Amino acid sequence: MNDIRDLFPGRMRERTFQLKAKRDAGAVWHEPQFVECKQCGRRAARTLWTKSLYVCPNCGYHMPIGGYYRLSLVLDHGSFRELDADLAPQDVLDFPGYSEKLSAAQNKTGLREAAVTAAGRIGGVACVAAVLDSRFFMGSMSTAVGEKITRAVEHATAKHLPLIIFSASGGARMQEGIFSLMQMAKTSAAIERFSAKGGLYISVLTHPTTGGVTASFASLGDIMLAEPGALIGFAGPRVIEQTIGEKLPAGFQRSEFQMEHGFVDQVVPRSQLRDALIQVLQLHAGGKHE
Repeated sequence: MNDIRDLFPGRMRERTFQLKAKRDAGAVWHEPQFVECKQCGRRAARTLWTKSLYVCPNCGYHMPIGGYYRLSLVLDHGSFRELDADLAPQDVLDFPGYSEKLSAAQNKTGLREAAVTAAGRIGGVACVAAVLDSRFFMGSMSTAVGEKITRAVEHATAKHLPLIIFSASGGARMQEGIFSLMQMAKTSAAIERFSAKGGLYISVLTHPTTGGVTASFASLGDIMLAEPGALIGFAGPRVIEQTIGEKLPAGFQRSEFQMEHGFVDQVVPRSQLRDALIQVLQLHAGGKHE
């Protein structure tokens, strides 16, 4: 007899996705019901944070959010189809304590790795979307993350679909050494092949996007969007200040600074991001969408 999930695959897939999104949103919170903003230090009721999509109702700080929850904010209802869900990290260097830390991160977040990739629709336009989740090893790029991003790009290439990647990362994963650094070239080469086929790549930079992710696929978008206040750069500001022996200007490496200097095309608040993506995707599709 067939599993009941085989009878209603679309409904079960969407229900599972929404449960994961709710889990992601809930994983942000700790008791009590009033939560203090990490930026302004003011407190607000949990319900207000939920209503504002986890943007501080007092200062506008955009709290990092989970991968499934982020996808639930932009994808059309019922369109989510996860790609390579079973792809898991490997302790390629037998690094001391790494396997235990991976297990702990998986148990804490419910994720197998720091990347979630999916096919879906936004505003009726079919697309491929990938998200780096900073709750899992700070969204660092392991061999598995590099492989998931590459496969997502290749899926978009094969299906002639636009590609959207939401980046949030501390860079390379040190426990995987040179194998992690190799993912920079691997993902960048996949993006180049995708672009050569005429694909549209929208890169969305969220807080923080740094290190090897910034130095590879995150910076290669045809259209570069960013959430307000996101830290975007290779080395962090403290490292730069210690290296050059000078004080950096206010707001250096933040998304607004990057837009002023031409690295980012537009800074888009989280509440407006889906509409901005719909506009770009429908323009690219020439009005042809489901």
